[in-house]
Amino acid sequence: MNDLLRPALYSAYHKIDVVTDSKEEPRPVDVVGPVCESGDFFAKDYPLPPLAHNDLVIVNSAGAYGFGMGSNYNSRGRSAEVALENGKTKIPLSTVRA
Repeated sequence: MNDLLRPALYSAYHKIDVVTDSKEEPRPVDVVGPVCESGDFFAKDYPLPPLAHNDLVIVNSAGAYGFGMGSNYNSRGRSAEVALENGKTKIPLSTVRA
């Protein structure tokens, strides 16, 4: 809700990938955020394999509005904005100053 607001605001779709390999069949799950609000979700009934605590997922196509629409709602820090260029990561200055 404070990291990527678009799904809660207007049902924006973001493809979600699991970083770890899984041989198990995907099942519909809700992918939610850490804020205790009914609108704090990334996806509902999204097919993902079973995950364990600390497994990593990628929320694709966060794009230009992820960080720009982010907030410090509920006293949470804003998410980092990381760019990838020629296989190297870069942290934009806007992220450092936020």
